[in-house]
Amino acid sequence: MALSTERLGKYDPNNPQENRVTDIGPRHFWQYFPEVIKNNYGKWAYHDILEPGIMVHVSETGDKVFTVRCGGARFMTVEHVREICDIADKHCDGHVRFTTRNNIEFLTDSHDKMVAMKEDINSRKTPHGGFKFPIGGTGAGVTNIVHTQGFIHCHTPATDASSLVKAVMDEVFDYFTGMELPAKVRISMACCLNMCGAVHCSDIALLGVHRKPPIVDHEYIDAICEIPLVTAACPLGAISPSKTESGKKTVKIKEERCMFCGNCYTMCPSVPISDKEGDGVAILAGGKLSNRMTVPKFSKVVVPWAPNNFPRFPEVVDYIKKILNAYSESANKYERLGDWAERIGWEKFFEKTDIPFSEHLIDDYRLAYDSYRTSTQFKFTQAAWDVSKKVGGID
Repeated sequence: MALSTERLGKYDPNNPQENRVTDIGPRHFWQYFPEVIKNNYGKWAYHDILEPGIMVHVSETGDKVFTVRCGGARFMTVEHVREICDIADKHCDGHVRFTTRNNIEFLTDSHDKMVAMKEDINSRKTPHGGFKFPIGGTGAGVTNIVHTQGFIHCHTPATDASSLVKAVMDEVFDYFTGMELPAKVRISMACCLNMCGAVHCSDIALLGVHRKPPIVDHEYIDAICEIPLVTAACPLGAISPSKTESGKKTVKIKEERCMFCGNCYTMCPSVPISDKEGDGVAILAGGKLSNRMTVPKFSKVVVPWAPNNFPRFPEVVDYIKKILNAYSESANKYERLGDWAERIGWEKFFEKTDIPFSEHLIDDYRLAYDSYRTSTQFKFTQAAWDVSKKVGGID
């Protein structure tokens, strides 16, 4: 049955906005801006970090916006979200925003309001005495750890995201609330190598890794899974159709081709890949997205495997602290972690961090050359060199 023209409105090509249905999709972001943001949109002259977690943006008109940044969680209870809203209603006229790294930012146009809000936020404690909304994550420090879903909402993780991030953040908390590092450090965490957390360009990356191929439940696989779908799910062609001795349809796995991604388990619950003994955490370091000073870099594996020792992950935490302490002691100001490692040499990196080097850390990926020397700096440098050869006659 067609919708009536009275409900949708007649379309007038000469006035296409008349009677237009607008309650479809997300609302326009403009209506959620504080008034001071609307009034100074595109007019911001500069910003400054007043102290860890406290920023000010100054407009050409002289207006200012003060931001209080707090560490947030990937998963929040309704009560926690309501408390965030209460703070925003009390101090920020109801305005609050989240950063891409799960930080909470409260914005106000008054220095006095910012001071009152900071005192209010610091007074909110958990039952065991910790800060509900720790202020920090700006400048030359560790910002909030962005991470994947872990055991709470995913079926292929090799480790748990929330508990690991909590354990690490408890130990590097002073780096979050301070700005004593040479430059900013971004820590990311993905609980399997499918990397929903996109940790491949982080200063320090935590990656859950499977080390054993999936187990095939021959008894039930044909009853609850589609064999062609399981076979097609493997990106490396490690799975092929087979039959049991009794003639039941099943699959076989060529273990030397398996890269432990768990994609087959996504398609079929009869090929589980999780393993209590084999699963663990790899640690990568030296990546960044920024073009500043040096080219963007992929993270490099520095610890191929550390055990899943729940709930505090002491081995993983110890490696992270070693890396941060060595970086803090010997890096130059404004030098990112990967730039520091390349300046002193990766051999020296392993020496200073007291991390053992093994053959598993040698980069022998056969398609790695596709990503070599492809930064904007290289393209600009090559173009400048070509021009200089033509103008100056350089060979």
